[in-house]
Amino acid sequence: MDITLYTSEWHVEISREWDVLGPFPIHAREQHFLSPAFPLDLSKNIDLTRTYPSAYADGGYVSWSKVSSDEHGSLNVSHPNIRWEQLRATEGWAALQHHNVLRTYLTVYPPDSKQERTEADPRLRVECLQGAYFSILPGDETTWTTHVSEWHMGNVYALERAPIQFVSLPVSPYRDKATRYQVFLCVPYEIRLFGDPRSYNSEHPILSINFTISIDTLPSLGTSPYMATPVLHAPTHDIIPDFIHGRPFSSTLGIGLRNVDFCHNAKSISGWWTVVSAAIPPRAGLGLSLCNPVTAIRLAPTQTHVLTLVFQPDSGLVPTDITELPVDITISPFHDGSACSDVEEQQIFRVNVPIRHIPMWTSINYTAIRATYNLGFSNPTIFLVLPPRYPNNEGEGGPKEPILALHGAGVDIINQTFWTDSLPRQDRAWVIIPSGRTSWGLDWHGPSAADAFATVTALYDILRTGFVDWVYPRDTKLIVMGHSNGGQGAWYVAIVAAAGYIKSQAYVPWTMSRFSHFIDPALRAVLETSLLPDDNDLFLSNLAHTPVLAIHGDADDNVPPWHTREVVSVLREWNPDADVTYHEQPGQSHWWSEVLKNTRVQAFLDRVSSYEAPKTKYRKFTLTVAVPAESGSMGGWRVHALEVPGRLGRLEVCEDDEGGVTVKTSNISVVSLDLRNASVNRFVINNQCITHTSVEAGTIWLEQDTNRNPTGWKVSPLVYLDIRTSFMVHSYAENFQQPYGRAQAILSADGIIDIVIPSLHHSSELSVALRITHNLRTYHLLDARIFSAHEVEDGLACGGNMVVIGCADSLLVKDLLRSSQCEWSYEGGAWVLNDKKFDNPTSGLLFLVKRTSNAASTVLFLQSSDPGGLERALRLFPIRTGVLVPDWLVVDERADRIGAGGAEGAG
Repeated sequence: MDITLYTSEWHVEISREWDVLGPFPIHAREQHFLSPAFPLDLSKNIDLTRTYPSAYADGGYVSWSKVSSDEHGSLNVSHPNIRWEQLRATEGWAALQHHNVLRTYLTVYPPDSKQERTEADPRLRVECLQGAYFSILPGDETTWTTHVSEWHMGNVYALERAPIQFVSLPVSPYRDKATRYQVFLCVPYEIRLFGDPRSYNSEHPILSINFTISIDTLPSLGTSPYMATPVLHAPTHDIIPDFIHGRPFSSTLGIGLRNVDFCHNAKSISGWWTVVSAAIPPRAGLGLSLCNPVTAIRLAPTQTHVLTLVFQPDSGLVPTDITELPVDITISPFHDGSACSDVEEQQIFRVNVPIRHIPMWTSINYTAIRATYNLGFSNPTIFLVLPPRYPNNEGEGGPKEPILALHGAGVDIINQTFWTDSLPRQDRAWVIIPSGRTSWGLDWHGPSAADAFATVTALYDILRTGFVDWVYPRDTKLIVMGHSNGGQGAWYVAIVAAAGYIKSQAYVPWTMSRFSHFIDPALRAVLETSLLPDDNDLFLSNLAHTPVLAIHGDADDNVPPWHTREVVSVLREWNPDADVTYHEQPGQSHWWSEVLKNTRVQAFLDRVSSYEAPKTKYRKFTLTVAVPAESGSMGGWRVHALEVPGRLGRLEVCEDDEGGVTVKTSNISVVSLDLRNASVNRFVINNQCITHTSVEAGTIWLEQDTNRNPTGWKVSPLVYLDIRTSFMVHSYAENFQQPYGRAQAILSADGIIDIVIPSLHHSSELSVALRITHNLRTYHLLDARIFSAHEVEDGLACGGNMVVIGCADSLLVKDLLRSSQCEWSYEGGAWVLNDKKFDNPTSGLLFLVKRTSNAASTVLFLQSSDPGGLERALRLFPIRTGVLVPDWLVVDERADRIGAGGAEGAG
């Protein structure tokens, strides 16, 4: 198609015709190991006449086909020639999972006017919905032999508040004629994303993708302090509480900011900006200040960030006729190692934050209230609450235990009201609706579970300062309910579970995975330990003495009802007398509006929700633990350390009538018992009698006495709890610096994540850091700041979780490895673990360590000796659930073709 353009700006055109290669068997998260272009080798020219092996096709080979997108970038990919019914007849949903690679052309046109041409290359704005990865390559395939493809994660879940994705061109375009590039897409079909084809009346799977590209242009800067600046307001990322009678239902809010500046010159630091201050004009009647003014907020080029502000305690009420809060934000350019202090270079822009006033609730009328809290000293997070009908001082009974309502996968609690509408409002209990960070989150495990529990404390803090008649006890117990993915999460933590699946590995088995044909079974077992905390059925002993109501529709085509039936069966195996009720609703599918809003559920809630109700004391129970740092206590007992991290730990406790306690342990090395609510006269642990001090000791600590007896135990009197940090401090502290068992622990951040690279100049490490910041905000609404190694050595980092990219020769890395007593070392240009040297130039390394200077924080290292290996390490960064990444993992170029079978080592 010939196009004549008369424009003063850069212009792009993406071909609507795509080449498609597939389908290839794959499991749900295998694309994080495989090259996204599998089975292609992008160091060679593309041959559209070649065929490729695939077990799905008749004859065992597939060839290229074509598909066209519409004018809005939407395209559907399917393979109706595959005998899908034959495949699913034996392999079920696992046979519907498959991988495709797509290719098309992108043409970039220069400005028509020579006056408009600048040295800076244009930058692309890309939106990739429900595609896993995309990459832009030079149009000339002969240059691919030396070109390293940069793969960007797409918005595979179509998350509703994903930041704009900015992408640099792989090579500079011509200034005097059009330049052609090639675009590649990795597009997997996942049941959890697209569903069973029969649910949309198709006999074959259909992938629905939307992919668009446009040119991003820098806004023109004016002389007025309120004109456009390089940092813009990103309103979709605002975190704003509701106002009730002019009072914010929180102490914090967040303002979304996006840095649209260009990094103009690879030889200098440009395009970086720092937030200097933020303030509301005095006439607004409300005081706001930066959440942590000591820690400067820096925005890298292309970065989206949420600025955290706190309301001043003496703020007045906001009249209901004021619907916007004006906030003046001052920014300063950052270059050559420091923010510019020259007032003339600072810029001010105003953000008008919209606020929603809602009336005070009554016993009859109410609105779901938007509340916010801070994750640590930053990362404002939103959640919803349904208020009870009656305050504590009205009537009888007082407050009841809050109900934590976990939504299903893909449910946006802010813009979709059906979830809040389906929850039963209570007379005296708050219904708390957490976000889990995003509508998909991490399946209510790890950080998503932490977010859910944090909302309970956050609501308590809000109520005790402004709504004291409605407050509940700070150390309240909870009732947890959920549907679908939220039902699965409820099986993980407690009590009303509707249409929940057992775990992801049971939802869609991995029988068609590619790596299973190549991997050593022992290595596979190590990799799969990273999913141990997600194995809900292995932890059902923890619910064996908890009242449970399980619900499922017998016609569910999304989560088969056998999942709930099996969970109930396993629960009764742990306790034949378990208080578990299973109701299977005839004729109902996955969702119906009354699934939780009915007399059966309400009667159950009324029975179990009362602070005054007698709690049944159980004398025999089993506590199962995978990650002690993420596990609570049972019957006063708590596990603090495992003998072998990554394996399951179990503590069997049996009490007799005379105050004796018999304990059996499996893979446990340190435990404690809270004696304040227990009457214990005698301990027997693994057939060994333990003498202990009086009940006045508060807590007794027991640890294996390996010096005297490999199976012996002793009381550890030197252990105490630091109430300031809530961490254990004792002479054997190193025993408690245990691995988490999976690299996903890096996402359990209490604040901004620090990403450290060798320098802030243009480099492959900076590219990786920018992509991580984008992915963290897209998938977890987490913020990150990028530092150079030198800056961190000077103490500028936040002190929380950290990601170190490269920097192997830096003093920072040497100090981190030494202080954490890590077994990794960097010697002679190679990483070494226990005398095993990893010096393959194509290898990507990922390993996690704890910082002894701050036992709450972890450091994740992404290392490689070449850009290709670094790309492999980046794909393993545990953004999504179900990725097999334990505490450390090394993969080489073989992983591009055989997935996890290309792992050199893991542990």
